[in-house]
Amino acid sequence: MFTAFVYLSAALAEIAGCFAFWSWYRLSGSVLWLVPGMLSLALFAWLLSLVDSDYAGRAYAAYGGVYIVSALLWLWLVEQRMPDRWDLLGAGICLAGAAVIMLGPRGA
Repeated sequence: MFTAFVYLSAALAEIAGCFAFWSWYRLSGSVLWLVPGMLSLALFAWLLSLVDSDYAGRAYAAYGGVYIVSALLWLWLVEQRMPDRWDLLGAGICLAGAAVIMLGPRGA
């Protein structure tokens, strides 16, 4: 349960940080957008380091599925664009892959 909370929190921090840069660069926002963007990305990195995994690469790979679903939620809730069936199918495949990575039995 803790890992799911960390992954969701990390995804929110990463998306918010990246969106701050997007707002500055692509939407001609103020350069001040970069300050919360950098803080949010630092929070993202710290949160991801809290995941209970023996290897960073495995934790990051599994996080990818959560990030994709979170990005589609951002698309829907913040940018007011409904994900289409292909978005949802792709997200489901990614979540299944993340579950295999994190929950698959490991040999000794």
